[in-house]
Amino acid sequence: MSEAKAAAKQLLNLSGIEALRALIAGDHPPPSIASTLGFYLSEVEDGRAVFIGETSDRILNPLGIVHGGWALTLIDSCTSCAAHTTLSAGVGYTSVETKVNFVRAISADTGQVRVEGHVIARGRTIITTEGKLTDARGRLLAHGTSTIMVLRPEGKTSQ
Repeated sequence: MSEAKAAAKQLLNLSGIEALRALIAGDHPPPSIASTLGFYLSEVEDGRAVFIGETSDRILNPLGIVHGGWALTLIDSCTSCAAHTTLSAGVGYTSVETKVNFVRAISADTGQVRVEGHVIARGRTIITTEGKLTDARGRLLAHGTSTIMVLRPEGKTSQ
């Protein structure tokens, strides 16, 4: 089993908020996507997750603007983790849909950005969330919503 899979399995033994707090504390390695794309989880509470990202030349599209997929990934991450904070141990999740509206262009010089996700509605099998991506001056860069599917182990019907 790879190190990443072993770490993920360990995190599933914790509630969602405990797992995310363990990541923030450095008790578990960050997911590879975060290292690859230059962002990290900075805050969590029930129904809320905040990531910090850093723009750079390595995430540009052919026109020299930060690729929209980077912003979408940040919004998908914060909205999914906001949902994860509400889940009990052994319960997972996956994104069903993430929709993003881009408000202004992001450049390599934009620098540090903050993306905050919140749970809007929590059902037994579907959690709806929203996220906002802002620059260091608080200007809105992008916003979006996600639909998250709750994944329970066989035979487990409640949280």
